[in-house]
Amino acid sequence: MLLAWLAIAGWFVWDRWTGIRWLSLGDTDDNMRLMQVRGLLAGQDWYDLRQYRMNPPAGFDIHWSRIVDLPIAGLILLFRQFTTPAMAERLACGIAPLLPLGVALVALGTTVRRLVGLAWWPVAVLFLLVGAAQTMSMFMPLRIDHHGWQLACLAVTVAGLCDPRGPRGGALVGLASVVSLAIGLEMLPYIAMAGVILTLRWVWDAGEERRLDAYAVSLGLGGAAAFAAFSSTANWALRCDAFTPVWLAVVVAAGVALYILAFLSPRAVIVRLALAVAVGAGIAIGFASFFPQCLGRPEQVSPELARTWLDNVREAKPVYAHPFRVAFPIVTLPVVGLIGALVAAWRARRGPWAVGWAAVALFTAFATAMLAWQTRAGPAAQLLAIPGAVALAAIAFPWILGHRLMPVRVIGAVLAFVIVSGSFATLAIQWLHIDPPSAYTRRVNAATGECMRTSRLMTLNRYPAATVFTFVDLGPRLITVTHHRAIAGPYHRNGAAILDVQHAFSRSPEQARAIMKRHGATLLLLCPNMAESTIYRSRNPGGFYDRMAHGMKYDWLTPLPLPAKSPYRLYRIS
Repeated sequence: MLLAWLAIAGWFVWDRWTGIRWLSLGDTDDNMRLMQVRGLLAGQDWYDLRQYRMNPPAGFDIHWSRIVDLPIAGLILLFRQFTTPAMAERLACGIAPLLPLGVALVALGTTVRRLVGLAWWPVAVLFLLVGAAQTMSMFMPLRIDHHGWQLACLAVTVAGLCDPRGPRGGALVGLASVVSLAIGLEMLPYIAMAGVILTLRWVWDAGEERRLDAYAVSLGLGGAAAFAAFSSTANWALRCDAFTPVWLAVVVAAGVALYILAFLSPRAVIVRLALAVAVGAGIAIGFASFFPQCLGRPEQVSPELARTWLDNVREAKPVYAHPFRVAFPIVTLPVVGLIGALVAAWRARRGPWAVGWAAVALFTAFATAMLAWQTRAGPAAQLLAIPGAVALAAIAFPWILGHRLMPVRVIGAVLAFVIVSGSFATLAIQWLHIDPPSAYTRRVNAATGECMRTSRLMTLNRYPAATVFTFVDLGPRLITVTHHRAIAGPYHRNGAAILDVQHAFSRSPEQARAIMKRHGATLLLLCPNMAESTIYRSRNPGGFYDRMAHGMKYDWLTPLPLPAKSPYRLYRIS
């Protein structure tokens, strides 16, 4: 599996080399992650995650931790010994996302070897590469945000759930859960589900007390250590959006309670079930009593910001709310994997791996159901579906390939692979032109890509460093590529600044100027037809940005020259 990882990593670095050379960080979170690493290497305090080039001079706190910064910073320091600082940074951003891919592959291969068979791990790799497009997108070069590491923790969690050695399996689940929580709360539902599955194993079989005991100790002590080592000073407050004292209390309480259950381990199943239910209810009631502010949205943004921004994030919508061309490739592998896990669990019901397959089937069903809540569950659902998909292949392929008729063997093998592979589902939609994107959507996507290009943004460095008033989604990319400062980025702790940008572009020119002056902005940067700009035009006809798009001029905005074919319009604010 490690050799396979090296080959895959080498291929992706070669395939994405142009993007690596140009530092083409496409996502706002990737750009902000690099800025966080730059701050660390420049001497910023370990517990200070404030980004001072956003919303200056105070800056704003981001709710992440330093865990994911460490491998990126380490690679930068390593490559600086052999090349320039700029190239070292680019190489680090290209290679860093492939590290959690290695962890995920080893954990996934371990699970498949245990549950399906020693020879089936290459099929798991194949399904991951060609069937789990959303999962693989989180491991691509330059995808330096934290989602890849959280998926790696999820893969380790599954390996721990079906580990035949109880203490080792319980410790793996507990430590993977703690690391994932310290990185961010995105995997919190899966972490809770893993705890439920381990507890149910103990309810079913009192002999699982050592697994539950190891899980409880690693969860409680690991949570306390992770908080002390990685939680920023801003996260010491009772906030709900990160690994703060709120979630530390939950983790420690769960660890203590489960340790007591494992220690007691009464003989009767009904007693163990009653105790488990009581512990779960006690934690839930305690959480609601001590932290009622966290019963709603963890971001705790204003109703206006939720309405104008957070409620409209595409990945936060259920999968059925997306067009067919988007939804079908996402759900293909999870559905197939769920069917395979259920079939495998049934076939193994009297064997030694019955409990292991039951855990995988429960986890896969939970992840698939999560797609009905948010599409951002897609990468996790596809990853968790792979053991079940491999099991289904292990059942179907021998029968297909052993058929006496050659056409049945060939057609059956191709159809089986196509059904499982989400990538082929995507290609089929493209080939058959099913629900294609409109010309308007393609034009907006192309314009947004031009606005984010490194070579385009670098032309802005001809002007002295200044505070630039621009779109929210352009802010992180602007401060990463240029020496300028920005007002806002798409982060909920930056909510007041986000609303100021929205108000400026949506309201009257006089109000826009007042907001820009209040933030100390001296430059206004527009990128026509960028996705965010279309929202201001459609929602607020006659607003400041809509007037600018129609070519209106104001005496307090002085146009500044830019290179030919530049996608931007730049103005000096007076």
